[in-house]
Amino acid sequence: MSKGLSVADVVNVDIVLTPLAAAVRNFGALLIMGSSSVIDTTERVRQYSTLNAIATDFGSTAPEYLAAQAFFSQSPQPSLVYVGVFAQTATAGRLQGGVRTATQQSLTLFTAVTDGALDISIDGVAKTLTAVDFSADGSLNAVASTLTTDLAGAGTVTWDATHSQFVLTSATTGSASSVSFSTAPGAGTDLGPLFGFDAASGGRTAPGSAIETAAAGAQACAAASPDWYGLMAAPLTDLADSDHEAIAAYIEGASPSRIYGLTTQSAAVLDSGNSSDIASALKASAYKRTLVQYSSSSKYAVASLFGRAFTVDFTANNTAITLKFKQEPGITAETLTEAQAAALTTKNCNVFVNYSNSTAIIQQGVMCSGDFIDERQGLDWLQNDVQTAIYNLLYTSPTKVPQTDAGVNQIVTTVDSVLDQAVANGLLAPGTWNAPGFGALKQGQTLAKGYYVYAPPVSSQSQADREARKAPTLQAAVKLAGAVHFADVVINVNR
Repeated sequence: MSKGLSVADVVNVDIVLTPLAAAVRNFGALLIMGSSSVIDTTERVRQYSTLNAIATDFGSTAPEYLAAQAFFSQSPQPSLVYVGVFAQTATAGRLQGGVRTATQQSLTLFTAVTDGALDISIDGVAKTLTAVDFSADGSLNAVASTLTTDLAGAGTVTWDATHSQFVLTSATTGSASSVSFSTAPGAGTDLGPLFGFDAASGGRTAPGSAIETAAAGAQACAAASPDWYGLMAAPLTDLADSDHEAIAAYIEGASPSRIYGLTTQSAAVLDSGNSSDIASALKASAYKRTLVQYSSSSKYAVASLFGRAFTVDFTANNTAITLKFKQEPGITAETLTEAQAAALTTKNCNVFVNYSNSTAIIQQGVMCSGDFIDERQGLDWLQNDVQTAIYNLLYTSPTKVPQTDAGVNQIVTTVDSVLDQAVANGLLAPGTWNAPGFGALKQGQTLAKGYYVYAPPVSSQSQADREARKAPTLQAAVKLAGAVHFADVVINVNR
């Protein structure tokens, strides 16, 4: 029974939680696209935070591992990498059984079965097994082998001890290759729950795939995960130059923004008179989102370049870098002639090269267009951070941002805060504005803060834009800090 009136009749308090702000993208995430059968085209992309984890899944000789080794060997060390897959050859359909607990892995559960039965569909054809006998098997691998024998060539069963699951793979490949979940048989001991092959056990099916082009694989990896920024290929069979060009063309127009890197081992790139190499072709296309590195010793050298670039923390102070003068641990530096080095520079092709003072450095750190890699990455971060900051201002506002000069000033202040961080991390710096001006900014004026943001008054908007609740178009002028790559010194001597 109530002891009195509710306090809420006098003082009513509600708790209103502000929505969690959207996160900015990670501009230090590399995707290594391979063609090993570890990851199927349904899963498509898998995240790793250590080299050991990749070794566990792929082994220490797979291209994906070797590329990741070069990536993680950088100093400072990157924190994560993604591995994706494309169907360089036709793949088989498979059923990955549900994860088996320690109890479910007990061999006695299997050896007790002498009348096993399995109803399953492989490649669209019903397959019924009866009288399967595991009583003589001494391990889960042997159990899997026994079931494979009973499948009579229709498929192969393996025990994946790393992930504690049985896998049934079709004997065929291509888009028609498939394995269904098992269903309960009419008689005998149902092997579906025992192997984790039934739908209730938490496994999954993955249909086979026809051969994909590398570009189609890149598009599929992009569709599967928005979380990676950089891309390189490490397939079982090296890609043709035409494949690299197709991927570069896709990445150039992809949204959200990404970059692509490749290593060339062709000596043609060292010849200034030869324009048939991949670096020359990509330079001719003026791609701003693709970079090439030459390495005679490692086909995965560009992974090391990515590893150094992708350790930049844009939220910290004085962290922006230039890739020139940086090292590539584990990659053998090239010893080049002046003519060969000049050819690479002319073709906008990067290289890890020896100098006569016993040092080795990356040079020149450029995209195929000639733009610097660090500026491309930094400006992609800046675009995303400004976009996300304005979105979060609108999204997390408990009321609204009014369509007034005061409201627009909130947006300007938000942009200012991001540009302040760009100055703090070293991407932007004070300097002279040498382009046409706008607002109060004139050509030749100094950007004392390293940037200038202008918003026209709301009263200047068209009625249509006002009715559509658009803010006036903001404009920002920013001055890149740049980096010193060369120096000339004149020493005057007087006796």
